Amino acid sequence: MTNLTSKEIRLKARPVGMPKDSDFELATADVRQPGDGEVLVRNIWMSVDPYMRGRMMDRESYVPPFQIGKPLEGGAIGQVVESKSDKLKVGTYVNHMLGWREYATGAAEGFTPVDPALGPVEAFLGVLGMPGMTAWSGLFKVAGLKDGDTVFVSAASGAVGAVVCQLAKAHGCYVVGSAGSDDKCKWLTDVAGIDKAINYKTCGDLTKAVADAFPKGIDVYFENVGGAHLEAAINAMRPNGRAAMCGMIEQYNDTTPRPGPTNLIQIVGKSLMLKGFIVSNYFQHIGEFYAEMGPLIKSGKMKWEETVEDGIENAPKAFLNLFKGANFGKMLVKIGPDKAV
Repeated sequence: MTNLTSKEIRLKARPVGMPKDSDFELATADVRQPGDGEVLVRNIWMSVDPYMRGRMMDRESYVPPFQIGKPLEGGAIGQVVESKSDKLKVGTYVNHMLGWREYATGAAEGFTPVDPALGPVEAFLGVLGMPGMTAWSGLFKVAGLKDGDTVFVSAASGAVGAVVCQLAKAHGCYVVGSAGSDDKCKWLTDVAGIDKAINYKTCGDLTKAVADAFPKGIDVYFENVGGAHLEAAINAMRPNGRAAMCGMIEQYNDTTPRPGPTNLIQIVGKSLMLKGFIVSNYFQHIGEFYAEMGPLIKSGKMKWEETVEDGIENAPKAFLNLFKGANFGKMLVKIGPDKAV
C-alpha cells in the first residue's frame, strides 16, 4: 500500500478549563509502511474517554501527557491490512491505543487480537474493553463485592457505570444509580434492571435522595463523579463500607481547586475504605473478566448503549460531548467501514 495518507487529530493547544474545538486540529499525514515485525492497521472504531482530559495537561501522571502538534492517542479497533509479522495475519481485528487517526503502524506486540465471536468488535472499546474491565476490576478487585451487597453507582448510565450496575445485579445486589436525565434513569431501571435511579439534576438535595434510596445504608460505592456525589455516598455508607474510586469527572475541567467533601471524618468513625485504582493494574485478570462477561452477553443479560459520531473529523466533538452529558452509554467514533480485507 504505497502513497497512503491518513487523517489524524492533533493537539493544537493545551486546554484551559473546558476544552474547545480550537484546541484540536485535523491534519493529514503520510502512512508509514510496516517494517520487520510490524503491522499496518486500518482503524474502524475509536474511543473517547474522560481520562484523556488529564493527558492534555503538561503534568506528571500515570500515563505521559499528549504532545502539542502530535496526534492524540486512545483505544481503537481496526483490521490488519498489511503485516510483516508472523504474530498477526492480514484481516485480523485488533484492539490498540493508536486511535485518533485513520491508519496506524507499529510493532505487532502493540496490537491485541479480538474475537468477533464474543460480541461486536466495537464492544471491545466498551463492555468488553477498558470500560467493562474498569467496572469489573473496581467492583470485584478493589471494592470486594459480595453477593447481596447494597451498591450505589454514580454516572450509572455511562460506559463504566452501566456495566457496574449489571454486574452487581447479577450477584444479587440491591443497586441504585445516579444519572443526569429522566431517559437515562428510565433505561437504568427498565433495561439495566437496577432497583432505583436518581436524577441528580432534579432530585433537589442529593444527600437526602441517596439516604432515602438506602434505608439500610451503602456497602459499596462506585465513584465516577466526585463532589456532591461523594459526600452523599459517605453520609449513607454503612460501617466497613468500601468505595472504588474510579474517576471524578465533575472536577476534570476545574481551573481552581474545589473544597472537598465536608464529611471525610466519617471515613474514620465508620472504618470506611476508599481506594483509587487504575484499570491497567488489573490486566492480569482479563481472563476472569471475559469468563464473567461472555455468558452475560450471550444470554442477553448485559445491556449497553452507544453514542456514535461518524468520521475522524468529529472525534473532538465526541470528546467534548462527554463533558456536556450528551452521550448515552459508550461514546464512539466510527472512523471507517468494516469491510473485508
